[in-house]
Amino acid sequence: MPTPPNPGKTLLSYAISAALGLTLAQQSLAQEAPSTVEEISVTAQKQAYRGDTPLESLPQQTQVLSGETLAELGAVQLQGALDIAGGVARQNSFGGLWDSFAIRGFAGDENLPSGYLVNGFSGGRGFSGNRDASNIETIEVLKGPGSALFGRGEPGGTINIVTRKPGFESEGEGYLRATAGRYGTYRFEGDYADTLNDRVAFRINGARQDGESFRDAVESEKTVLTPSFLVALAENTSLSYEAEYLKQEAPFDRGIVAIDGDPSKVPVSNFYGEPGDGPTEIDATGHQLVLQHDLNDNWFILAGANYRASSFEGCSTDPELSGGRQLLNNDGQPLSRQRRCRDFDATDTSGRIELSGSFETGALTHHTIVGSDTYEYELESLQDRWRVDWDSGDRTYSVDVFNPVYGQVAPEGSPLANRLEEQSAWGLYFQDQIDLGEHWKVLLGLRYDDFSQDIENRLSGVNSRQSQTATSPRAGLVYEASDTLSVYASYSEGFRPNSGADFFGTAFEPEESKSYEVGTKLVALDGALSSTIALFKMEKSNILTADPAHSGFSAALGEAESQGVEIDITGDLTDTLRMLFNYAYVDAETTNDITNADWGVDIPAGSPLINIPENSANLMLVKSFTIGGKASTFGTSVNYVDDRLGETIDPSYTLPSYTLVNLLGSYQATDKLKLTMNVDNLLDEEYYVSSYHKLWTMPGSPLTWTLGATVSL
Repeated sequence: MPTPPNPGKTLLSYAISAALGLTLAQQSLAQEAPSTVEEISVTAQKQAYRGDTPLESLPQQTQVLSGETLAELGAVQLQGALDIAGGVARQNSFGGLWDSFAIRGFAGDENLPSGYLVNGFSGGRGFSGNRDASNIETIEVLKGPGSALFGRGEPGGTINIVTRKPGFESEGEGYLRATAGRYGTYRFEGDYADTLNDRVAFRINGARQDGESFRDAVESEKTVLTPSFLVALAENTSLSYEAEYLKQEAPFDRGIVAIDGDPSKVPVSNFYGEPGDGPTEIDATGHQLVLQHDLNDNWFILAGANYRASSFEGCSTDPELSGGRQLLNNDGQPLSRQRRCRDFDATDTSGRIELSGSFETGALTHHTIVGSDTYEYELESLQDRWRVDWDSGDRTYSVDVFNPVYGQVAPEGSPLANRLEEQSAWGLYFQDQIDLGEHWKVLLGLRYDDFSQDIENRLSGVNSRQSQTATSPRAGLVYEASDTLSVYASYSEGFRPNSGADFFGTAFEPEESKSYEVGTKLVALDGALSSTIALFKMEKSNILTADPAHSGFSAALGEAESQGVEIDITGDLTDTLRMLFNYAYVDAETTNDITNADWGVDIPAGSPLINIPENSANLMLVKSFTIGGKASTFGTSVNYVDDRLGETIDPSYTLPSYTLVNLLGSYQATDKLKLTMNVDNLLDEEYYVSSYHKLWTMPGSPLTWTLGATVSL
């Protein structure tokens, strides 16, 4: 039986073909014209879902972290960079091998990596390891509702990474950087951009990192490479291509064990896995292709495709969470462990076409975006597990919780999962931001999504299928009182598909959300300093929870809300002093009573959400000066995180608050050589960044230092 056509993919393929045809036709006419221009001028590469509206004019809070700021802080991966973003909290990192975060209290599925965008394309589906910062130009933290544009997301916000790109203004520019730090950590990073001719520019960057850790027996290595090309097809048309390669190897590390709810009773260095398991290996490749065509000064077309493939393979030994199998709960010794082997493979193919521009109707000016996107995602999951029998008192494969001795070999495991999941989705979106006059702007947006999913459970022989559609509206209002002060309000509805089926084989209803936000934006010191204050409230329903009637199954019964306030201030206090400050108050909690049959506990309404601090704040100050006529900088950053719930099923387990003080500095030794210094956790505070369970708690790093040298090319 032939497969019926996917209307979203068909529409998208027609649109891309039309865009390519228009480009080739215009290029052909240009070649036939008697006065062909020899030198081609390519306009700046534009961002999808953005149109011609700058971020600061949108009715939402936004924060932009530059690659230069990340380099100053010594942040070499996405997760570390997001620590200085307001209202962003770390979540379960799956053994330290994926990026996971919550924005404004909502994190999505805790059993999957967090979703984020790379140049407007999904970068979070699959298992692509820890995102490296070597090719990051900026990180855009787009707070609040975005489902009316991006679709299928969390109401707290969207992370969009803008990568470093080639350009015709860059000829033989770049750098080489080498750093060395505590715990035998070494990193080599490079970036180089040039032109091949007046029509082709290229850029290549990447990094290699090796090192040990403050965690016993934990060593890791990572290689990333990102080449990209920009081709001028015609005066107003360009084609860009970007590839990504990542190989990462590290032990699967669940962290430390909290005894009687106190994580400080064991050293943060204790590793409860088995070094003999070897590292978990992650391989990922990505390809992005984007065609940009400027129709005229006001309108342009973006058409693009994205392909990502990733694999996650390895075995791990983890503390056993089941109370009936964990001897530590009985007499405090020993720590029972289980062993899992995983083999995950994922592919993600997506496409998008978008028309953006501005026009006038009478006294009104419209800034319009209309587009369509689609994706096909496939995930194959194989997993084996061995564990001791329930209530057996078996000490097989256990260790001393205070002094673990390695070298044990677990019995052979049994199949736990053998599943193939296929997702297919397409969407249409429209947004119009209208200038009503000198002071008022209104934003209206609407998105339609069609989502389908097939899950083949090869162990049980049960296949689950579901199909969902959703319409997500968005509205916002901006009042620009002056060139320096504006006030805004916005509302949005959104959805995110839930994976899988319930006890009866019925597909879960998608998560649904509503978001409200009001705020003010102020520019001071003649534009040198900008600030935003935002108040928000969000509601979510159909969150997956343990089925209260059928142990081992899930049901879409959960409800939660998050509300709070955020303050962002960034810019120059003086000609030589820069500041970044943010504060967030987030009150995130459940709004209905839930019974977790798997653990035999009731979770009442009003329970806090895991790993979400009520209060968090960041302050970064960097002073520029000279030493012997050489440009230098010195600065500090302070990061405060409130106490947080550390385990959903035990509301008494709380991760303590912490304050980290970091130092940074640089010295321009020569025109080509720059020396850098970073000291993190200067006061050597003991802290814990996130937790899944009291027996799976991830500690933070003690005092560390890094010295670096950067050579400009």
